[in-house]
Amino acid sequence: MSIFTPRSVVATSALTAALLALAPAAATADEHDIPGTAGAATLTGTPEPPRPAFYEPPAEIPTTPGTIIRQEKADNVLDPLDVTSASFDARRVMYASQDREGRPIAVTGFVVSPRATWLGKGPRPIISFSVGTQGMGDSCAPSRQLRDFTEYEILAFKGLLLRGYAVALTDYQGLGTPGSHTYMVRAAQGQAVLDMARAAQRVGVRGLSAANPIGLMGYSQGGGGAAAAAELASSYAPELDIKGTAVGAVPADLSSAVPRKLDGSLYSAFELYAIVGLFQGYHVDPAAFLNARGLAVLPKVEQSCTQKLADLAFVRTSTLTKDGRPMHDSFAEEPLRSILTDNRIGNRKPSSPVLLTHSMADDVIPFSVGKQLAKDWCAKDATVWFQPLVTPTHVGGALPTATYAGTFFEARFRGDKATGNCAVR
Repeated sequence: MSIFTPRSVVATSALTAALLALAPAAATADEHDIPGTAGAATLTGTPEPPRPAFYEPPAEIPTTPGTIIRQEKADNVLDPLDVTSASFDARRVMYASQDREGRPIAVTGFVVSPRATWLGKGPRPIISFSVGTQGMGDSCAPSRQLRDFTEYEILAFKGLLLRGYAVALTDYQGLGTPGSHTYMVRAAQGQAVLDMARAAQRVGVRGLSAANPIGLMGYSQGGGGAAAAAELASSYAPELDIKGTAVGAVPADLSSAVPRKLDGSLYSAFELYAIVGLFQGYHVDPAAFLNARGLAVLPKVEQSCTQKLADLAFVRTSTLTKDGRPMHDSFAEEPLRSILTDNRIGNRKPSSPVLLTHSMADDVIPFSVGKQLAKDWCAKDATVWFQPLVTPTHVGGALPTATYAGTFFEARFRGDKATGNCAVR
């Protein structure tokens, strides 16, 4: 049995070519194979709940990344009574991006900018904010949760708004739109973050244009998305004036201790999200690895949001696999090992100065992963300030990261010369 779905696509990378070589001749892909396109199916083929019409992609998606497909005023987002609409211009947007293979997709997101005149140096900065793990279901999309006042990232980006910055948040590929969210797929996430910045410049909000400097920011999954964007920017979006990147708890290497840390833990849902996301992004047939119980749990994973993390807690993947081994053992072997290699962050030099934080007592992404990422970037002569945090736990590292990021961005947008601490480690 092939491990790949029969509707695999023509490869656009060496890895895809190598993976598809193991499968029978593939049929030509259509729009139903690609999350973020009209009518796309999920990895399991399970029908998704009805979504608001705004989140349904058009039949034809623009091929220019960052193009605005549609937008609407976002009411009642920053406060229940919509009082802040007098101070901020908030828009829900759908914009064009690309999946990891370069195919056009529609991604949704959210742009908010202060109405007050920017008093800082140059044009108002835009922070392309890469959100942390939301879950996999369409209802988890940040732009939908903001409307429902369930988006936990609002605390971080409100701080940026109070500094006078515009903020743009992406929903990522397949989160809100049709198909399974490609969670942990490096290129798809990084491109969605960069194209969100492009879309913010084109949305028509007063004071936002191609002249605005950009900052990239994220924590946890968001740290991965922003870090991937920083690495891709010079080739994928060279026109963006990216002044700096602030990231924390980056899941840079999924072949490390990360899956072992998650398997069977309170956060085992994160590992299940990654299995669905990576299988979706690389056309892997789950039936090649999972037993009946594993296949039965995937539709639940596809609709899960982090507010109900306990529903998928303490799951050991060895109970879901055909061979009785944990999934991280299969990912340590080919052909799945190449997928993790392709998604490793740290193999490319970020195009802007980076602030990288990580809690020394992180209970989700081990501190060693962040420290190794700093070493990898330093070895490529990147400007990196690595800031270990003493605040315990993964969740506990988020607030100090936001605090450090505020100071970091102030210096970047003032034009201060960035310094790193690679030499002292």
